[in-house]
Amino acid sequence: MTQNVKEIPVIWLAASACTGCSVSLLNAASPRVKNLLVDQVIPGAHVNLTFHQTIMAGSGEVAITALEKSAKEHRGKYLLAVDGAIPTGDMASCCAMGEEGGKAVTMEERFTDLARNALAVMAVGTCASFGGVAATAPNPSNAQPLDKIMKAKKIDRPLINVPGCPPHPDWIMGTISHIILNGLPGPEDLDTNLRPLAFYGKLIHENCPRRAYFDEGRFAKQFGDEGCLYELGCKGPITYADCPIRHWNNGTSWKIDSGAPCQGCTQPEFFTVPCYQKLLDVELPKIGAYWLEEREV
Repeated sequence: MTQNVKEIPVIWLAASACTGCSVSLLNAASPRVKNLLVDQVIPGAHVNLTFHQTIMAGSGEVAITALEKSAKEHRGKYLLAVDGAIPTGDMASCCAMGEEGGKAVTMEERFTDLARNALAVMAVGTCASFGGVAATAPNPSNAQPLDKIMKAKKIDRPLINVPGCPPHPDWIMGTISHIILNGLPGPEDLDTNLRPLAFYGKLIHENCPRRAYFDEGRFAKQFGDEGCLYELGCKGPITYADCPIRHWNNGTSWKIDSGAPCQGCTQPEFFTVPCYQKLLDVELPKIGAYWLEEREV
């Protein structure tokens, strides 16, 4: 007897971004992206990536036809994943995909149409989630994160943000797997920025291997020094992600282990503060006695 396999359709759009989010997904080590797309995540169910213009073999009219066919056949049942911010207004044509009647279809139009009929929308990467690099001043294309587009267009579909520059492949695959296993995440599963608490529930600072240096007031003055990297621009005290315990490149290392400060790439504030500039005017969590003495002075 042949078992019926339920497919979870995923349509992936690449907007104004560097493609790093897609590259990160393809570099997933355990499970590999092939396992997510081919194997059954749970008995009787697997992901069907029906469209991804960056990695699919088809192009041009063939690809657009496949996109429109998938959206029609799976109306209300597909997960719409988007990496990159969406150019808007007069500059919307900066990011177009396909044509209709000889006129380019902007990413804003394409996203709006697909988002209205999606099961849910997943913003992959910080540009899609919060604007990121694409929406940083002077922002000539008037690029916007997905939530602003959805509010402006009155699109009432669930939104899940999976930020990072790029996001860890586990964060992307884990979010999709959660939807397959448990359905769409509820309010109790997400933080106030609509990020899954499973991956973004703790501050980098809480699990940083250099945290003891911070509490002792021992700060690195230049790269290569022992000590906390706060003075060198580390954003760990305000950044929520599980990088210290998950690590990158199949668990090989991460920024702090390599001697570089966290840049806060999972945060809405990412790229609004220079990378190596010390944080100012922020409330630092649970500071040590050294800092208390300094304040008293």
